Amino acid sequence: MRTQSRRRPPGALLATAAAGTLLIPLLSGCWAGAGGLGSGDGAINVLMVNNPQMVELQKLTSRYFTRETGIKVNFTVLPENDVRDKISQDFANQAGQYDVATLSNYEIPIYARNGWLHELGSYVKKDPGFDQQDILQPMRESLTAEDGKLYGEPFYGESSFLMYRKDVFAKKGLTMPAHPTWQQVADLAARADGAQSGMKGICLRGLPGWGEVMAPLTTVVNTFGGTWFDNDWKARLNDKGFKDAVKFYVDLVRKHGESGAPQSGFAECLNNLTQGKSAMWYDATSAAGSLESSNSPVKGKIGYAPAPVDKTENSGWLYTWAWGLQKASHNPDNAWKFVSWASGKEYEKLVGKKIGWSNVPAGKRASTYEIPQYRADAKAFVDVTRNAIEGARPKDPGVQKRPAPGIQFVGIPEFTDLGTKVSQEISAAIAGRQSVDTALDKSQKLASEIAKEYEGR
Repeated sequence: MRTQSRRRPPGALLATAAAGTLLIPLLSGCWAGAGGLGSGDGAINVLMVNNPQMVELQKLTSRYFTRETGIKVNFTVLPENDVRDKISQDFANQAGQYDVATLSNYEIPIYARNGWLHELGSYVKKDPGFDQQDILQPMRESLTAEDGKLYGEPFYGESSFLMYRKDVFAKKGLTMPAHPTWQQVADLAARADGAQSGMKGICLRGLPGWGEVMAPLTTVVNTFGGTWFDNDWKARLNDKGFKDAVKFYVDLVRKHGESGAPQSGFAECLNNLTQGKSAMWYDATSAAGSLESSNSPVKGKIGYAPAPVDKTENSGWLYTWAWGLQKASHNPDNAWKFVSWASGKEYEKLVGKKIGWSNVPAGKRASTYEIPQYRADAKAFVDVTRNAIEGARPKDPGVQKRPAPGIQFVGIPEFTDLGTKVSQEISAAIAGRQSVDTALDKSQKLASEIAKEYEGR
């Protein structure tokens, strides 16, 4: 076993990365409440990502949460990369500047292991109205650390599924299977290619980034029988399962995917499907809200199918923006009251009534899917989305045991850097600048260096 003096402690890479971003300007932050951070007895400070659902939360908090509880909430709202850096910096140092922050199911187990988070189980026990059992099981599991304690509550969640143009399929005489395999998808992509002028068979992310191309691709790796690391922490990026998956993915996107695939991420593929440039798209379930919005040109034309599989029963990923309570919080009780409200059943109903049912931060509670108004508004995708989330297996996503949790990522601090570097090699293969074999040989060396830090654990 490698000694602690030779090995970076878990989370050290995150803390180091944060320390290197101290000069990032924070002028894009948004504030709620007078006086700024730390003002007023019992006030809490919340640091969160600037996604639309969080911006809506910020607007509703003063009028509904603060008026009811008397607890003022000071928000700092930043873009995703900036907020991750600032959260890591504050939580790693246990500075206590922020009581609550938006963290994903990637960070929460790592932060908990490092002692940066307040466990939430004790608060849940004293708050029966919160109804923890109503939280979908995969979400509960993904926010529970190795010690068996709960450290996060989801604000909204997502999985992944296959989206396709029903009208195009009907015109071409194509039928989407109820549970498609990746080979069936490839065959359908070939037949749908050119169904309309400028339309390609499928859109798949090719943009470098551990959360871009590596997210959908890693789900393909899982179901093809591959894994980043085996249970003994041996890197397996050039094993058959991993190699078969990457070759399949690269071949599919090169033959029947969008133009400019190496620069295409979530936003580009969403645009392609919306604008009639793609017949299919495999990506996040959260995309459905945009596709079915009132101003979408493809509203009512999209069909939704489970994530394609090969050797596994399910393959959809699992992701949530969740609330983490800093261990060094000066107002943990008030912080929990905010978390309980923001992730509670009544908040979802409030959003539905005041903003619109399509804006409800769904994907986390079973009860959400029983609300008639929500089911009516999201009828095209509501059931397949819930099934995708409930079928996700964050601790057992493939055909072999894993040393760390995660479906579209590996739950270790080093994955952000490793996944990004590997994604650059894969994207180069999609662009035709190198072979898949070359890309994976380079990637195997990168992963093997990380594996050395964990072997023997």
